[in-house]
Amino acid sequence: VQLQASGGGLVQPGGSLRLSCAASGRTFTSYSVAWFRQAQGNEREFVAATRNSDTTHVSTSVKGRFTTSRDSAKNTWYLQMNYLKPEDTAVYYCAVSGRRWNSGSLGVERLYDTWGQGTLVTVSS
Repeated sequence: VQLQASGGGLVQPGGSLRLSCAASGRTFTSYSVAWFRQAQGNEREFVAATRNSDTTHVSTSVKGRFTTSRDSAKNTWYLQMNYLKPEDTAVYYCAVSGRRWNSGSLGVERLYDTWGQGTLVTVSS
């Protein structure tokens, strides 16, 4: 299984970007998918996650601005990021697990066994 993350780039504050995370080698019928990010000089942090699209958990810092979705036909998940702020600047990673973790566990990095390569998001004027 491989994950290909894409969609990063330079955007002005208040703008939007949609990140994609495409899976190849396996079609997930049961899954937990998460997005993490790592700003320069900081530790990687949890952003958002979804479990079979029936449970979603987002961090306080992006709540109300970021949402997750999936296109099952394309085996691809998305992170829609709106009202971006300079502090959202980071490398964003997607990760997937073939298990449906409960809401309280969706943000735990070690539970995800497949990771994408990361895509850089820069929010700047």
